Amino acid sequence: MAQPITDGILNINKPAGKTSFDIVHLVRELIGEKRVGHGGTLDPAATGVLPICLGQATRVSEFMADSSKAYRAEVELGVTTTTYDSEGDIVEKKDASSITRSQVEECLGFFKGSIEQTPPMFSAIRHEGKHLYELARQGIEVERKPRNVQIFGISLLEASLPVITLEISCSRGTYIRSIAHDLGQRLGCGAYLKSLVRLQSGPFHLSFALTLPELLDAFRESRWREFLYPMDVVLLATKAALRGREAIDMVRNGVPLKIPGGARMITETPYPPHLKRFSPDRTPPHYQGYCRAYSSRGQLVALLRYEEKRGVWHPW
Repeated sequence: MAQPITDGILNINKPAGKTSFDIVHLVRELIGEKRVGHGGTLDPAATGVLPICLGQATRVSEFMADSSKAYRAEVELGVTTTTYDSEGDIVEKKDASSITRSQVEECLGFFKGSIEQTPPMFSAIRHEGKHLYELARQGIEVERKPRNVQIFGISLLEASLPVITLEISCSRGTYIRSIAHDLGQRLGCGAYLKSLVRLQSGPFHLSFALTLPELLDAFRESRWREFLYPMDVVLLATKAALRGREAIDMVRNGVPLKIPGGARMITETPYPPHLKRFSPDRTPPHYQGYCRAYSSRGQLVALLRYEEKRGVWHPW
């Protein structure tokens, strides 16, 4: 039975074998609402945090996609695959028995900070209107431009050689399977991504994520709204302004605002009391041009974007 829509975000623990859209489709069916989206794709073989946006929260999905991510990656040395992960065909096998833990740790240093990363052929990036993975399946390889990504941290958790486990925190657009592949190339033995778990996406953590059985139980028992996060939880790195009724009416009607002295900061954002409070995520540069507008009752009314030429905040 369809349930009334509520704006907010569900933190789902995606299982292996499901696409991100599979989860979106499931939630759409459960609530009977088309306005459902996700906050950053996970490959079908990967598991872990997948934020699902409902109603008006779909408008902030791009902010979630831009947020930093954290992963636990299991990498097997000595094997190279076409897709750089377990989904592909084996291209080459090499003896990795001589590789030591210290060699791995030394090589990880090359992946810290700002790095250039070439996207794999098996990716959703488009080339002349076609996804790269479509071309790759036809045996066609095209030149890909390296992209700059940020690796905030990369550490070796375990080394049961030839399998190692890494924890990686990074910016949007980072291909963890490319890190696995490139690490293997540096070590001279090849490597592929054996398994991947997303531990965090922006403010959403795996320890608070709902499994699909838990989600289905919550819907059957009509208590799924207890697990909804307010949409502004992903916007905490932006400025915030508390505005009066007249200003709020202007915002709702699409009228730009001038906020003297920038914005009066709000130190508390309303949350359901049982939910964990999050600290702001690393602030992407473009967040600086946005501001959350709240009513005097603490209700999020709009996200405002600053127009420098006019010196006003415009409803986004």
